[in-house]
Amino acid sequence: MRRIFKIYKPFTHAGVMLAAQYRVNFIFFILGDVLMCFINYFLWKAVFSSGGAQTFMGFSETDMVSYIFISFLTSTLAYSDGSYAVGEEIKDGSIAMRMIKPIRFDLAFLFQELGERTMSISIVFLPLMVGVEIFRFVVTGAVQFNIFRFLLYLLSLVLAYLINFYVNVCYGYSAFVLKNLWGSNLLKNIIIGFLSGATIPLAFLPPVLSAVLNFLPFASLTYTPVMIYIGMYGPVQILTSFGLQIVWLIFFIFLQQVIWNACVKRLSVQGG
Repeated sequence: MRRIFKIYKPFTHAGVMLAAQYRVNFIFFILGDVLMCFINYFLWKAVFSSGGAQTFMGFSETDMVSYIFISFLTSTLAYSDGSYAVGEEIKDGSIAMRMIKPIRFDLAFLFQELGERTMSISIVFLPLMVGVEIFRFVVTGAVQFNIFRFLLYLLSLVLAYLINFYVNVCYGYSAFVLKNLWGSNLLKNIIIGFLSGATIPLAFLPPVLSAVLNFLPFASLTYTPVMIYIGMYGPVQILTSFGLQIVWLIFFIFLQQVIWNACVKRLSVQGG
């Protein structure tokens, strides 16, 4: 492990520098997403006010507000740009330079993205987490923060990011065939956003569809960590969810290696 970190540490440093270079663009991107969170907040507040019920599909108003902002935080921290980055390197031919180096292609991208995530953590994580806990305290009159659930959330978040990274890398390899992933990547992000519970909680869907989506890897990206954090999962559900996350992570690590071995044999780049 120490040897791997030593080899790929420069990629992490490069990711930090890249994030710092485009920090203004990142801040405006985050502000846009935060604005959307507040729009969703007022939307669901109106739903609870008009319905008159204390809960909706098992969620109280406090649970729903927490879900909105923690799902945004989770989606931001677990976000991976692997499909776009891989697709661009295949398109412009720069992937050839990575292939001649004695490094693993996926780990180079992974450590670079970990460097870029430092910007997300430093700007978004602490303020949003504190804001959610202050809101929960004001509404309920009691401290809702649970350190054990928080640690489980962090572990689930790490697994969510790794799954998301390898899902995107697998999709990025389709650029070997499609050449340009810009349009299809937008469609992919919208579909995954819905299937992962980032748009609405999966519990709001029909029971059969919700059960299927909970089993698929997409729920592991947002829904699982958020449900753990807000206390909607019991011990059995938490253990089952962690088991699914680990299984899907192993599956996609293996899948990306299989796809990579198949694709490099037919590499052809535009202008390369």
